[in-house]
Amino acid sequence: MIDIVQQYWRNYLFTDGYQYTGLVVTLWLLAASIASGFLLALPLSVARASSNRWLSYGIGLYTYVFRGTPLYVQLLLCYSGLYALQIVQTHALLADFFRSAMNCTLLAFALNEGAYMTEILAGAIRAVPYGEVEAAQAMGMSRLTLYRRVVMPSALRRALPMCGNEVILMLHSTTLAFTATIPDLMKVTRDVNSATYASFSAFGIAAGLYATMAFTLVWAFRKLEARGLSFLKPAAAGRQH
Repeated sequence: MIDIVQQYWRNYLFTDGYQYTGLVVTLWLLAASIASGFLLALPLSVARASSNRWLSYGIGLYTYVFRGTPLYVQLLLCYSGLYALQIVQTHALLADFFRSAMNCTLLAFALNEGAYMTEILAGAIRAVPYGEVEAAQAMGMSRLTLYRRVVMPSALRRALPMCGNEVILMLHSTTLAFTATIPDLMKVTRDVNSATYASFSAFGIAAGLYATMAFTLVWAFRKLEARGLSFLKPAAAGRQH
């Protein structure tokens, strides 16, 4: 294992001399997927929690499809399936977009992450106590201001534990990116394994790196939860005099 680390540590961490590879690509995929999925989920979660049945069911269909089918299938559809469509091949911008493996991978990851995050945030919006909403309405807040200043901040804090779990699951899902020829950590690991036939060492190094990232994310979300959810803790008992 030491020989593999000495020879391939740059490939595992950031570059092979010609392009970014390994850990840095995996972190980029994770950050971009989470950010784009979260931005997509913000408006969709409001629509999903809406009392408008048609609007809510329409968003529910999107989340049902992307949560009910494997991410691997979604990635293959974006990477090779969509480009086979005539409308994509005849449209210059679409053709250029879907020629890029990174674009296809990020699209699949973002849509999948957006579906899960939409349901998480919609559930958190529904869990906001009606008393908070009623108090804001009594102050004369408009619906937009109500969501911006009361509902969404409260929902986001309550959703932190579930969001943390989803980020960890997305980290695990990035291991599928190598199937679209993305030089992520798993792609580097398979290449090292093919070159050395030292499967235990090659995949053991990858497992250590993934575990380090996962535990770091768990620690970060624990800190966020301790700060963001402190208002839900029982009030300290008053001092006896």
